[in-house]
Amino acid sequence: MDTNLKDAMQRIRNAEEAVASMVESGEAVCPCHLAIGQEAVAVGVCAALRPEDTIWGNHRSHAHFLAKGGSIEGLLAQIRQGQSMHLSAPEIGIPGTIPIVAGSVPLAAGAALAYKLRGESRVAVAFFGDGAFEQGVLHETLNLAALYSLPIVFVCENNFYASHMHWSERRLLDNLVEAGRFHGVPACRIDGNDVQAVLAAATEAVGRARSGGGPTLLECRTFRHRGHVGPAKDDDVGLTRREDLTTWLAKDPLACAN
Repeated sequence: MDTNLKDAMQRIRNAEEAVASMVESGEAVCPCHLAIGQEAVAVGVCAALRPEDTIWGNHRSHAHFLAKGGSIEGLLAQIRQGQSMHLSAPEIGIPGTIPIVAGSVPLAAGAALAYKLRGESRVAVAFFGDGAFEQGVLHETLNLAALYSLPIVFVCENNFYASHMHWSERRLLDNLVEAGRFHGVPACRIDGNDVQAVLAAATEAVGRARSGGGPTLLECRTFRHRGHVGPAKDDDVGLTRREDLTTWLAKDPLACAN
């Protein structure tokens, strides 16, 4: 295991545990969506990027911010200002995070189109959850990105729950990865708790995008240890949340990195 990757995941875990304490104490008064348990996705993807590449996060983007090079002090300062879902650090490739479901997707595609038109060797990454597949704009953007061979990587952090609803309450089939293939976008399903697997897939996808090969969709299967928003575990919601949480705690990405 690359110790830098493990250290990066541990750094994110420590920061988000601190944010959880801030929420519980009342120091943080804005909604805070924690990615505890999902650190391997942010770290693996961002390790494949260059400083000039951009990431476009969602409402659950503390990990993205830190993995791209943001400071813990900068993160906590923005959270204290009520910006947990609206993080920004343009100097390190984070123009801004977007809390609207699937809102990161068309903005990342717009950036990718600009890079292509300007002849820049840059890549845009859109992070989004599994619930984004229930928004038409995701499918529209996949199609556009394929049609114009845009330098973009679509990263789905599939934690199986959209808010409090398990995927089986919202979909008939567990087949999100097929959406990419339908639109002509190469797609693969990855163990999102295996940081090395995420890094390998992201490196290939970023390389394809940068060389003019077009977009890729990565479905990274993972699980958040805390609830949809705030520090609670939410083990009393959803069809199988309590059982799922027990199973996924045993697959903690930090433990798997040992």
